[in-house]
Amino acid sequence: MIVALPIEPAGTVGHSWGKARRVAVAVVNGREIESWTVHDVRWDLSHGEGSHGAHHARVVTFLRSHDVEAVGVDHVGESMARVLARMGIRLVTGTAGDARAAAVAVAGQTDASRPADGEARPRP
Repeated sequence: MIVALPIEPAGTVGHSWGKARRVAVAVVNGREIESWTVHDVRWDLSHGEGSHGAHHARVVTFLRSHDVEAVGVDHVGESMARVLARMGIRLVTGTAGDARAAAVAVAGQTDASRPADGEARPRP
């Protein structure tokens, strides 16, 4: 599974998705990270440039170009959550701590526990 997370320089999950400076894209297979790439997206600078739709388009382009299947974040705005849901990308909110461990945890979420609309459901 391909997971994207906003990250801080210390290697922890960043606080904000839409205003992230850097985003890690991890290819996770089971409990192992096969690849880990950090991208300087600088959405923190571009967030206020142009329209809200233009910002979302930048994020969508990034996600599509990296074939992202899930996004792990602390929080995300309602409109961005809708964009991710429309794209069929699973959104896992409340993600924190070590970014590599978080990527594995996000990939391990099942459809029953965290649907693409981002709303948490209890595990069976």
